[in-house]
Amino acid sequence: MRSFFLIKPGEIELKLGNKREFIQRLKEQIHLRLKGIQLELEEYPGRFFLSIDEEYADLALFVLQHCPGVNGVARAIKTVKQPEMVIAAAIQCAREQRERDAKTFKVETRRSDKSFPLDSYGTTVAAADAILEDNSTFSVNVHNPDFTLMIEIRERAYVYANTLPGPRGLPTGTQGKGLLLLSGGIDSPVAGYMMARRGLALEAVYFHTYPYTSIEAQQKVERLATRLAAWTGGIYLWIVPFTEVQQKIAKGPREETNTLMLRMAMMTASSHIARRINAKAIVTGESLGQVASQTAENMRLSQSPSALPIFRPLIGTDKEETVALAKKIGTYDISILPYEDCCVLFSPKHPILKPDFQELADYYASLELEPLIVESVERAEDTLIPFTKSLREYGFHG
Repeated sequence: MRSFFLIKPGEIELKLGNKREFIQRLKEQIHLRLKGIQLELEEYPGRFFLSIDEEYADLALFVLQHCPGVNGVARAIKTVKQPEMVIAAAIQCAREQRERDAKTFKVETRRSDKSFPLDSYGTTVAAADAILEDNSTFSVNVHNPDFTLMIEIRERAYVYANTLPGPRGLPTGTQGKGLLLLSGGIDSPVAGYMMARRGLALEAVYFHTYPYTSIEAQQKVERLATRLAAWTGGIYLWIVPFTEVQQKIAKGPREETNTLMLRMAMMTASSHIARRINAKAIVTGESLGQVASQTAENMRLSQSPSALPIFRPLIGTDKEETVALAKKIGTYDISILPYEDCCVLFSPKHPILKPDFQELADYYASLELEPLIVESVERAEDTLIPFTKSLREYGFHG
C-alpha cells in the first residue's frame, strides 16, 4: 500500500530566472533525506507529489515538515477528474477525519482546470452535501471548523484535509554555506535553524575548554547538533580545544575584557575554519542587549577579527521569542541541561559595556593569541552528524 503526499513549496515559486535551480535543490533534499527508500516524486506547477510505501509514511511526514523550502504538506487522495470520483474521495477523507473525532468541517475547492464539469462553488457544495449525507454527525462550520477539506482540480484531482506546516523558506544550500558558533545555550541552535530556513547549508563549531567545561557539556552540544541536523539534513560539528587560549586571556591584566577577548579569539578561529570549508558567513546567536557582550559596541569589536559577514538572525528577538522557537524546533529541553560553557565560567564580575574600539583592538593584538588559535584549529575534530542520526534521535530507525 502506498501513501501519497501533496507538498506545497512557497518562496521558491516567486523566483524568476533561477527558479529551476531552487526547485531542483528542493527535490534533491527530499531524495537525500529519504535516501535508500523507494519513492516517486513528481513536480507540477506550484506543487510536488510524493508517493511512498505506507510503512515509511510517518518518516516521510517528519522529513517534509523539517525540510526548508516546504511551506506545507498533507496526506492526500489522488483521483481522476470525474465528479463522482472526487466526491467519493471527499467522503473517504472526511471519514478519516471523523475517526480522529472531528465533528465540524468546511470544503474549499481550487479549480485550475476549467474543463471540469462543476465549477469551484458547485464542487464545494456537492462534496459538502455528500459528506453530510454519509455521516449525519457532521456539521458545517465555515468560521472555525475541526478540519478543512481541500479539493484541487489540476492535471488530476487531489483531496486532502488540514495541511501541516513545513519550515518555509528556501531549500538547503541555495544560499551557500555558513559556519554556526554553537554553544550549549538556547540561542545558537535557534539561530542555526533560522539561517537553515534561509537556504544556508551549515557546519557548526564548538569551543571546548576541558577541564573547565565537562565532557557532559560537549555531549550536550553534540545532541543539540543532532537535533539541528533534522532541519539541515546533516551537519559537520567542529570541536575546537580552546583551553590554552582561554587561560592566556585570563592571565591578561584587564579582567573586565575577558569575555570580549574570548569572543574575538573565537571569531578568529572561526574565520580560519570558515576559509577551510569555504563558508561564506559566520552565524551567531547574539541578540542586541541580551548580555553585556552583546551591546552594539561590543559586537562591533568581537566581530572585527573576521572579514566574513556575521549573520545574527536573533538580533531583534527577546528571550521569550527565542525560547518559543527552541521549543518548536526540539532543542530547548537539551539547552537547559545544567552544563555551562566556557563563556559563562570565565565571565568577569564587571564586564565592559562600551569599549574604546581601537584601544581594545590593540589590546587583543598585544595578547598574541594567533599561534595558540592556529594550533587549536589544527587540533580540532570535525565529525559528521548524519541526518540518519538525527532520525534516530527522534525515534526513527534512520
